[in-house]
Amino acid sequence: MALKNPKESKQPKQPKKPKETETGLEERITGALVGAAVGDALGGPVEGYSPDQILERHAGRVHGIVGPWNGEAWRTARPIAPYHKGDGHVTDDTLMTHALVRVYAQVRDHLDAYSIADHLVPDLMQTPRWIPELEAEAIPLHRIFLAEKWLATRLHYGHIDPREAGVGNIVNCGAAMYMAPVGLVNAAHPAAAYAEALDIAGAHQSSYGREAAGVFAAAVAAACVPGATPDSVVTACLALAKDGTRTAIEQVCEVAARYSDFESALVPLREAIAPYDTVGPDYRAPSLDARRPSRTKAIEELPVALGMLVVSGGDYRHAVLGSVNYGRDCDSIATMAGAVAGALGSTVPQDWSKTVAEASRLDLWEPATTLTAVTRELFERDVLRRRAHEAAFTEIGGLRCSD
Repeated sequence: MALKNPKESKQPKQPKKPKETETGLEERITGALVGAAVGDALGGPVEGYSPDQILERHAGRVHGIVGPWNGEAWRTARPIAPYHKGDGHVTDDTLMTHALVRVYAQVRDHLDAYSIADHLVPDLMQTPRWIPELEAEAIPLHRIFLAEKWLATRLHYGHIDPREAGVGNIVNCGAAMYMAPVGLVNAAHPAAAYAEALDIAGAHQSSYGREAAGVFAAAVAAACVPGATPDSVVTACLALAKDGTRTAIEQVCEVAARYSDFESALVPLREAIAPYDTVGPDYRAPSLDARRPSRTKAIEELPVALGMLVVSGGDYRHAVLGSVNYGRDCDSIATMAGAVAGALGSTVPQDWSKTVAEASRLDLWEPATTLTAVTRELFERDVLRRRAHEAAFTEIGGLRCSD
């Protein structure tokens, strides 16, 4: 799909990098994972609120790391308590992303739904880790949302077939929000990332929640293609996405193509996604049809994240701040936008990443180092598999040489 609509704002787009400065694999993986974590931390304190509420609360737009919405009352203020959102603390989006990286580090191969049952669920249930929002060490299962606790309920306690365990869960962005590693181990191969993420997400989600997981992984993989741009990422997503997810991305990104500043795009992007979003206008009081399976609906987070990527021209700071100030489920929107912008090679501000790492007591760079090594191993293994297939296919007379 070509995004043809003219820009309404006169702010210039970030120019594409010249070929001689093309960002390498390790830099892209680092940019995506660090970028996702920083976006998550920036969005956390304003999650669930509208752009107008954010504007009033902060006397302007959010332009960096801010404190809890309710200040020191965060410990008891509903509906946030007992989580310390803000001050650079990452949320469950990053905890789940890092957990998936650890699964890749264990398996050191492509993953499927059984990998989630065999490795991810035990990681969430058995190993205490520092939880920034709880300011304590605990098993991650105590922090993750009910839609993610479903993994333990269905796979550990219910012994459901991992490929079908996602059926019956609420349909939301829970599986999509941590699929960046899948796109990175399939760097520059969106179709492979899409297929692998769909398999993995079958253990967690169904319907358009599972579809979004596949498309988000594809977006990250597409961002790793040399010379990739926001438009090429969206085009790759549209080539793979199905049903309401495809239509929602197309409509949101067509609207996004008219803007180059997030402030003017906030309301139009919400209007564009509204027909496909089941939650409704009041994020904290979802409609009765919210988060149910559908072939015509989509999660809100991924299309808006891609829309902000288009608005920003791929600039990390602009895409993430637009996602944060959009409100609603903005930690997940900023996680996705940050991952794709980082994979494109746009720089994550060092002051943000340093503050988030220190405040969250997490090494944001180690998962990237680990995943880079795994990605190189996987590619070498894939090449050997492909050569073995080619040899076998040739031997049975499948390969025909043209004259």
